[in-house]
Amino acid sequence: MNYRSVFDIIGPVMVGPSSSHTAGAAKIGRVARKLLGTVPIEAAVTLYGSFAETYQGHGTDVAIAAGLLDFDERNPNLPDSLSIAEKLGMKITFTADRQTPVDHPNTARISLTDGNEMMEIVGVSIGGGKIEIHEVNGFSVSLSGSNPALLVLHHDRYGAVAEVAGLIATYEMNISYMQVSRKQKGSLALMVIQTDEEIGDDLVTGVSHLPNILNVAVLT
Repeated sequence: MNYRSVFDIIGPVMVGPSSSHTAGAAKIGRVARKLLGTVPIEAAVTLYGSFAETYQGHGTDVAIAAGLLDFDERNPNLPDSLSIAEKLGMKITFTADRQTPVDHPNTARISLTDGNEMMEIVGVSIGGGKIEIHEVNGFSVSLSGSNPALLVLHHDRYGAVAEVAGLIATYEMNISYMQVSRKQKGSLALMVIQTDEEIGDDLVTGVSHLPNILNVAVLT
């Protein structure tokens, strides 16, 4: 028999009317922020499917802004995220694309910059506060959120993958899935590493300090 967590049934604790449209959206925004690795000054958000139809009424825009501010879905400041972002000088624009077909109704594309670096992700909110990431800076990925995952942007250099895997091994963690993609030899690359165990802050900090690593984000 497969047992389900009570959180899979009633959804996460959160601020907002819908786990798909607020908790999931906040997580998508937060993953984008973490992969950029710093405070964005500008973000362009394109919403598709159900997100495009209901984002204002369901607070999806507020939730994505919260994620870009590095608020999680439980943060009591979440309802004020748009005004907080504006006060901080963070420009966020929302576009509802009702024409482009998508595989999932709750899909968002977020393009953001800190003035120097650019980051773009495509994320999907699948319900119960859970998300999937389908694309990172043009890299096609498949992250269901069923296991904790590290997303590591790095320079494509000899030994980079081995150093990350070796550090994970020192924490006695098992890698259940790993995907490495690159644009071209020697350029930007992306590691996607799922583990059987939870990913702690110490490991994230350790990976981020390794040579050739640009940014690290965790998907749980």
